[in-house]
Amino acid sequence: MPLTAYANTFSGNPLDRAGDRRVDPAWLAAHMASPDALAVAVWNGRPLVETGGDAGARLAYLRADLVSEAAGGEERMVFLGLWKDAPVFAAEFEGPADPAEGPLRGLGRFEELRGLALMLPAHEAAIAATAKSLLEWHRRHGFCAACGQKSDIVDGGWKRLCPACKAEHFPRVDPVVIMLPVLGDRCLMGRQSAWPHGRMSALAGFVEPGESLEEACARELKEESGLICTRAVYHSSQPWPFPSTLMIGLIAEVENDHATPDQTELEEVRWFTRDELRIMLERGEFDGVHPPPPLAIAHHLLKAWVGGFGS
Repeated sequence: MPLTAYANTFSGNPLDRAGDRRVDPAWLAAHMASPDALAVAVWNGRPLVETGGDAGARLAYLRADLVSEAAGGEERMVFLGLWKDAPVFAAEFEGPADPAEGPLRGLGRFEELRGLALMLPAHEAAIAATAKSLLEWHRRHGFCAACGQKSDIVDGGWKRLCPACKAEHFPRVDPVVIMLPVLGDRCLMGRQSAWPHGRMSALAGFVEPGESLEEACARELKEESGLICTRAVYHSSQPWPFPSTLMIGLIAEVENDHATPDQTELEEVRWFTRDELRIMLERGEFDGVHPPPPLAIAHHLLKAWVGGFGS
């Protein structure tokens, strides 16, 4: 039985992360040396995918020893988990030179994950997202936040340990509430100035220290649109590897329709009826407004509300 009926893009990673075993260096070393060990290559946040094929895309699973050598050693590798009994790793390639034109020539091409995600099988998009988030965390957090010394990768990449002060650092995930404000048979969508022309979406913001999800939802709604939240209903969540956030989807009932964009986060807000939103989702446009793409949890919040969720 699935954990949730709502399987958002980048969720559903099938790998056994083996959190109780990856803490054993001997266990990790044995799996790295296994002839069955596979690896996903990532260059500047872009996963390697197979070339050719009639439709869609697939991750390029390479021999772990080959990828380790090409990436510059096992210290560039992180353990993603087990596919049945086969260990799966990821390796980070950096720099301006495309490895697919160098040490990985002929083995695939590197693609931006945002554009690639819906072409991959869902479970591979989730694996790629995990690899991208974990590797980017290491790239950004190579030094101890407590004393400033360079830290070491341990536990297969799921922890950094400072050799100087012994502080432990774990991969960071930033929680973001993303909410669809609703009032009766209408919902509110907002627009940021940086988005493509006509694009509108749900409202969103980072959870701050000392806040519950409901409190963050209410604060963000008030700050961005002036609306007062009276009830928040959880819908689903989505790992979002840009670079590493967890989108927490909510349907937010509001007190009235007196919405005003703050002109900082949002330049425009607009109310839509269920019927108008249904047309928008079916046609990809309504009255000059385009919904968020299916890649985003906001798209599925809209679909769920049109279908009666949260009523």
